[in-house]
Amino acid sequence: MTETSQRFREFKMPDVGEGLTEAEILKWYVQPGDTVTDGQVVCEVETAKAAVELPIPYDGVVHELRFGEGVTVDVGQVIITVDVAPGTPAAAPEAPAQVPVAEPTPAPAAEPAPAPEEAKPAARQPVLVGYGVSEASTKRRARKETAAPAAAVAAVQTELNGHGPDAAAAAAVPASRPLAKPPVRKLAKDLGLDLATITPTGPDGIITREDVHAAAATSAGVEPAQPAAAPEPEPAAVPAPAPAAGAARETRTPIKGVRKAIASAMVNSAFTAPHVTEFITFDITRTMKLVEELKSDKDMAGLRVNPLLLVAKAFLVAIKRNPDVNAAWDEANQEIVHKEYVNLGIAAATPRGLIVPNIKDAQAKTLPELAAALGELVATAREGKTSPAAMQGGTVTITNVGVFGVDTGTPILNPGESAILAVGAIKLQPWVHKGKVKPRQVTTLALSFDHRLVDGELGSRVLADVAAILEQPKRLITWA
Repeated sequence: MTETSQRFREFKMPDVGEGLTEAEILKWYVQPGDTVTDGQVVCEVETAKAAVELPIPYDGVVHELRFGEGVTVDVGQVIITVDVAPGTPAAAPEAPAQVPVAEPTPAPAAEPAPAPEEAKPAARQPVLVGYGVSEASTKRRARKETAAPAAAVAAVQTELNGHGPDAAAAAAVPASRPLAKPPVRKLAKDLGLDLATITPTGPDGIITREDVHAAAATSAGVEPAQPAAAPEPEPAAVPAPAPAAGAARETRTPIKGVRKAIASAMVNSAFTAPHVTEFITFDITRTMKLVEELKSDKDMAGLRVNPLLLVAKAFLVAIKRNPDVNAAWDEANQEIVHKEYVNLGIAAATPRGLIVPNIKDAQAKTLPELAAALGELVATAREGKTSPAAMQGGTVTITNVGVFGVDTGTPILNPGESAILAVGAIKLQPWVHKGKVKPRQVTTLALSFDHRLVDGELGSRVLADVAAILEQPKRLITWA
């Protein structure tokens, strides 16, 4: 046993962020039997903050993947085991580890009484890849052990009813708990369905929500646990088909990962920090001309130059002129924390949801450096490779809703930050310019701020400064 434990190394789900408790396995890059080396990426997981690739810290051969793709795993649970000494005689003891699944089968036929005890190992040793034994989770172990005696009792009852040893052996097969995610289990329970009676269509034999709805439609409301109670009166009432028909027009998505984190953070922010939002509409024509000029500037060669770059620079200059806006509220110590650095967050829409990575020490960057940092931030976010560290420690944020053609909005503060600036769509509109109505490029900015930290006067000065700089971009030189 000692040789086996030394030979097979277990890699547990790490805490890839600060205080994360779970992560979803998005994709496996290896399969059992593949050779891996120390530092090789074996899977990609999604936490509440980002998608992260996990490297294996061992050399060897993949022995087992404990969970399949799409499964949410608690931090600390073993997700993969690696054979660090393949080809040695120590491999023999490991093979019988999954054999005991078949041993309980003949026992109930000859002697019904011991069946409940011998059925337990079968429940603890599922052989489907991705659903192996998980010693790190007492919750999962408890469920499997309680399911096994129920199956064994069913086998004994079958034997006592005179169905013979073959039927008793078949009854022992469901000792492995049907595979389904918690929301699907709850749905089946609410509809009064036994998961063991539902045919799975998902990968690796997982029962899906669609399988449950299909079973509900087929059963038409008949309770599986009471086949002889009153089958005739129940179809007469026909209450169940209505939910099944309604469910066919609905699609449900489990709340997890980035979306779960966004929801929690926004609710916490909206009902913790007293929000105030102010708006300003102005002529941004000169800034748009400067954007075009910078695109041909040799110092900006190879960099992405767009209006957001100059908005970010204007916001940083406005914060420099009004440093008290760059602060945080410490509720525990009843203190206002003034910050001498600006970690500028940029809200980015990704296939997995909205994330807000930030540019560290943005106030110290030149315009080319800021452009390079923005380009890297956006590219990394779109690829889903933003690290948790890149989304921590933000002080203020910019969200560009104008790219969707939206005039403006009332953005919610990123938790722990003091202000967020929303940039609206830039549109050609009639505008009074030098005493005459002319077509000018106009936009609207919205600044939301934490009223515990920022009063109306300070917030107004910051927003007015941003607009003034973008209206007359030469102020980037005189005010910086």
